[in-house]
Amino acid sequence: MTFIRPPAVAGTFYPGDAGELQRSVRHYLDAAATPAATPSPKAIVVPHAGYVYSGALAAAAFARIDTDAITRVVLLGPCHRVALNGLALSSAASFHTPLGDIELDTQLAAQITGLPQVQVFDATHEQEHSLEVQLPFLQVLLDEFTLLPLVVGQAAPDAVAEVLDRVWGGPETLIVISTDLTHFLDYHSAQTVDAATCKAVENLDSESIGDDQACGRMPLKGLLTLAKNRGMAVETIGLCNSGDTAGTKDRVVGYGAWAFYEATP
Repeated sequence: MTFIRPPAVAGTFYPGDAGELQRSVRHYLDAAATPAATPSPKAIVVPHAGYVYSGALAAAAFARIDTDAITRVVLLGPCHRVALNGLALSSAASFHTPLGDIELDTQLAAQITGLPQVQVFDATHEQEHSLEVQLPFLQVLLDEFTLLPLVVGQAAPDAVAEVLDRVWGGPETLIVISTDLTHFLDYHSAQTVDAATCKAVENLDSESIGDDQACGRMPLKGLLTLAKNRGMAVETIGLCNSGDTAGTKDRVVGYGAWAFYEATP
């Protein structure tokens, strides 16, 4: 029996009312004032805090994508609630937000279900916000698309890269990695560590990102590994933290956004 995964953080991380949510996402996208990139990014890295904290930076990355070309989204983020080894698919037929249902891509899922690091594990998806907060941005930007959502637990970069390689696709497929950066350092300490993480991302250097530098380090390091193998280029879209947006400066959470571009022939 199929089921629809309901939203877990609507009304907390982002507005629960459909009209308000639509207006909120549009506000962030319009404020980004960033034209779609040419060529469009193949992958983006975006933060996943509540919109009041990191929505503007996430929007700056989403605004770069070619909305006419993309019909599939592969979305990876860390687990915050239910731990796991490897990567977890959902058995849901669709994910629901206040803006409607998003069909899950069973064809893409079938391409990775035989891998030993991949399992179906609904419990880790049930309350996970790192994937969910990205969905309204995608729904506002894309007319129709299918989704492959993967929660990433303990997994080596090569294991994540292998999964990404299987579902990489062409211009129709966008890869989205959801991660925040440092957690609960003071403002200036966070800036220092996040700047080092940014340098590692720009250098496609997964080995230089430590355990305390990004909650989504597992999917991020997997993308960096594959991006290095593919000779991709990286654009830093921005860095900030909650002390810049809606929080105090004594204990902040860091945010970063990057776009990854395929090597030109």
